[in-house]
Amino acid sequence: MSEALRNFEQEVLLRSREIPVLVDFWAPWCGPCKVLGPVLEKLAAAAQGRWELVKINTEEHPDLAQVFGISSIPSVKLFHQGEVIHEFTGALPEAQIRRWLEKALPSAAPGIVEQARTLLAQAQWDQAVRLLEPAVAAEPGQEEARVTLAEAWLHLEPSRLEELLRPVPADSDFAEKAAALLRLGRLAALAHQPAPAPPGKMRDTFLAGAGHVFQGGYEPALEAFINVIERDRGYWDGAAQAACKAIFQLLGHRHPIAEKKFRAFSSALHS
Repeated sequence: MSEALRNFEQEVLLRSREIPVLVDFWAPWCGPCKVLGPVLEKLAAAAQGRWELVKINTEEHPDLAQVFGISSIPSVKLFHQGEVIHEFTGALPEAQIRRWLEKALPSAAPGIVEQARTLLAQAQWDQAVRLLEPAVAAEPGQEEARVTLAEAWLHLEPSRLEELLRPVPADSDFAEKAAALLRLGRLAALAHQPAPAPPGKMRDTFLAGAGHVFQGGYEPALEAFINVIERDRGYWDGAAQAACKAIFQLLGHRHPIAEKKFRAFSSALHS
């Protein structure tokens, strides 16, 4: 094995088992290479360690070009777990390369979201935020991570949810959960930064429910809102009913709390 191949094995193939490696096959005489190279270097510098860039001069290393079937340059290949997973040729515009990277790079978000959900279950909101914020910054299009981050902020600074969830499109798999979080965020804000609520005999009970939402106490929150429905269903234009639905949407109907309280909610609606 040549020294170039040994170096490639270390710097690209083995390294790609730890972090994705983008390889730019180029040559000094290639005009489009001179256009593409600085763009890739800029993107790599801004990647914050999510991926690395390796540049291969095909004039100096024709053996590597031959091994990887390089027939035209610039040629860009993305390596992960020792294999090429995506590639393109030619000097693409920066915006197009950014979109390509967003789709091509393997996501670390699913594992991070799983860890964050464990923290949320333990009411460790701050730790969940510290875990998720870098993931969302690195992958803005990762909607599950974004929605899970919003769930953590719900119990810290609910005012952040509007801006955080704005990028989640209406046709997203997480749109329903995002909508539930937005509604619950407005409720939690009543407890976090008290604002006037309509007068009425159930005002204090409703605000108690909002306080439980902010604290992550969904069972007592449901109990309070169901109490409001039973005694004054029309209070604040049916806000207690909407709050219960939002909690059920957030938890999922198979969650133990949802299963425990849904019958009481349904009974209150039809009493």
